This record gives sequence, C-alpha cells and structure tokens, in this order.
Amino acid sequence: MQTARQNYISWDECFMRMARVIAERSKDPSTQVGAVVVDQNNVVVGLGYNGLPRGIENDQLTWEREGDFLNTKYAYVCHAEENAIYNSNVSTKGGKLYSTLFPCNECAKALIQNGIVEVIFESDKYHEVDVFVAARRLFDAAKVKYRQYVSEWAQEK
Repeated sequence: MQTARQNYISWDECFMRMARVIAERSKDPSTQVGAVVVDQNNVVVGLGYNGLPRGIENDQLTWEREGDFLNTKYAYVCHAEENAIYNSNVSTKGGKLYSTLFPCNECAKALIQNGIVEVIFESDKYHEVDVFVAARRLFDAAKVKYRQYVSEWAQEK
C-alpha cells in the first residue's frame, strides 16, 4: 500500500501564498497587500487586495503617500483585509484572516465586528506606528489571536 505524500505545504503556507498572489492585483505603486479569509474548516470564503472602491478608475484619485490627507491615497484606498470581508461569500464569524501585512486599527475593528478569531500576518514592518499599535490593543481587548507567519515561498524570493 502506498503511503501519503509527506512534503505537502501547510495550511498557513497555502493561504499566505494565496494572499501574496491576490496582492499582485493591487494597483498601488508602493504597497501591495493581499488577504484571505478562511472558515473553521480551512475553506476560503473571501479574498481581497488594497485598491480604490469599485467603480472608481485607478487614475481618478491619487496614489501619493506624502502630503495633505486629501491628496494622499490614505483617504481613498480600501485595505485588503476590508475587501476580503466585503468579498466573502458567507459569514466570516469564527474564521481566520491571512494577510501579507499586519492590519491597521480600522481593519482590526472590521475584523472584530465580523467575527474573525485569528489573524495570521507576514510583514509587521509598521509595528511601532500608532494605527498598528492600536490594532494590537483592539485585538488583545477582543481576544483575537494574532501571530506572524513568514512564508517559505517569500523567504525564497
């Protein structure tokens, strides 16, 4: 009798790779983020990447990172985590979110409100920035688990 293959990828690796692939859909010239929401059975229920809201052309608004708030992308872009929730085809209650970047405070609130119980992220490059500190406080208060996972695939690149 043949035994099962032993060198298959983990769920974390699978979903983080998916998050990296969906991030490639982002039109943002400086930061591409992808997110995947899975249910308790590791079934994908939503995908998202950072970009402008539906119906707005990619050149209608700015992609600038610096300047007055209204002249930067931050006033207009929907984050990958939000879009993964918006795009989900069933309830996300009890689910997990995989993201290529640790979520900001606004996304943390949306994830908590939609019942996400665990966040697995790849990059934490803005760890000390206030909106990310606030996100950790929100997750801690709501008892949402979070942990960093560095994809084997990303390490190879």
